[in-house]
Amino acid sequence: MTDTELQAAARTSKAWPFEEARKLLKRYPDGKDGAPILFETGYGPSGLPHIGTFQEVLRTTLVRNAYHVLTGGAPTRLVAFSDDMDGLRKVPDNIPNPQMLAAHMGKPLSRIPDPFGKFESFAHHNNAMLCAFLDRFGFDYEFVSASERYNSGALDDALRNVLRNFDAIMDVMLPTLREERRKTYSPVLPVSPSSGQVLQVPVEVVDAEAGIVRFEDEGKLVEHTILSGWSKLQWKVDFAMRWVALGVDYEMSGKDHTDTVVQSGKIAKILGGRRPEGMIYELFLDEKGEKISKSKGNGLTIDEWLTYGTEESLGFYLFREPKSAKQLHIGVIPRAVDEYWQFRGNLPDQALDKQLGNPVWHLLRATGDGSGAGDTLPVTFGLLLNLVGVLGAEASADQVWSYLGNYIADATPEAHPDLARHVEAALAYNRDFVAPTLNKRAPAENEAEALKALDAELAAAGEDTPAEDLQTSVYEIGKQDEFAFENLRDWFRALYETLLGSSQGPRMGSFIALYGVSNTRKLIAEALARRT
Repeated sequence: MTDTELQAAARTSKAWPFEEARKLLKRYPDGKDGAPILFETGYGPSGLPHIGTFQEVLRTTLVRNAYHVLTGGAPTRLVAFSDDMDGLRKVPDNIPNPQMLAAHMGKPLSRIPDPFGKFESFAHHNNAMLCAFLDRFGFDYEFVSASERYNSGALDDALRNVLRNFDAIMDVMLPTLREERRKTYSPVLPVSPSSGQVLQVPVEVVDAEAGIVRFEDEGKLVEHTILSGWSKLQWKVDFAMRWVALGVDYEMSGKDHTDTVVQSGKIAKILGGRRPEGMIYELFLDEKGEKISKSKGNGLTIDEWLTYGTEESLGFYLFREPKSAKQLHIGVIPRAVDEYWQFRGNLPDQALDKQLGNPVWHLLRATGDGSGAGDTLPVTFGLLLNLVGVLGAEASADQVWSYLGNYIADATPEAHPDLARHVEAALAYNRDFVAPTLNKRAPAENEAEALKALDAELAAAGEDTPAEDLQTSVYEIGKQDEFAFENLRDWFRALYETLLGSSQGPRMGSFIALYGVSNTRKLIAEALARRT
């Protein structure tokens, strides 16, 4: 395909990254006077980074790459902005030494100690965790710290602009607040010169050009500068100030920030700029259907997904249906892993318009040069989980590779590096979540007779019998009237529950070929023995 053909297809593609990127084409039909389009993502380092944080960078990157396709490579930048000047309002539940943070409530996150004892502040720790993963995934971004910008004076002109337009900003915000909140609201939150806390107090502008305001601090009326790190803007005002000061053209937001986007857009106009383009995406929920919170720690961490899954599967799960609410918990990982590889394998044979709607097309471009389309795993992740489930919680990688030798040629981690990553993930997932729940039940009478018939078939089969032939044998036994299965689903469920200890499982022909004919006969013998 030529670049011209790709551009033409992208201009009509219904894939959401292209739909978002076309908003920027409409905003700047002739480009941005040679300047790069600025994409931004925000991060609040009040808690440890979780996948909800990471997904914003990934999804924004996908839109950025789609814009590159539409424009033939027009210049862009991506800024990952950390709001680490924000005051600590709550001690997260999932950190060590919580009493350390409790002693610094209200202070900017970048000015309180790191409870992990590794960095100069709590914010520096969380920022480092975020950057480490973004770097690992290969994102092209610029990290920007709010504290660094506030403290260095880089935002001083923007703060003066806020003071000049103080009353107009108040006119936007006050109607949106409850009566009690109106009495204390101020667009500017001064940092107390005595306690170092970010104060939620009314503020009177004394001299906008000098950056001087008047406020009450510990019972005293104080006049003090808000420049060079001595203030933090209220978050809706901060959004607007940042958009204007940095020249942000695109920033997506979660559904819980819908009103923020509206009000911040009005304030951005007052400050002489305009609201960026963006998408409102749905929030992730935990397995109980509750909103994921950094402070509660009820979501998946990046490290957890990468322990039990892969980077590719994480990107795949985050790509799909951003405007629909989805649960995000350990249980979604196995399916995401296998679906990623299904979509990757299908990609080369799809028509161009279908390729542009394939999540893997976007993900391969986001994390590399787009190569790898059409690759597949020789063994699905689901089948690996069934294998290690049979081997038990103490199964080792060496054991798994010895069984893989029944199924694939040259079964070594060196020859199959992608599969090797999945083996390690499957072992961890089985150890922590599958093995503790497995319960192999005794077969019912008709199930036992069917298992005996299967054992007889396997006794006549060789270890090198193809998986499809083994699947046919399983299938034919389940159809026989003498075993009285209402449908084949009941037969397969019986195999899973009696041989594997789970209510769901793989294609049994593939499993038998992988685990070995003689080993599967041992499983059958063990199942039949449970009837005595």
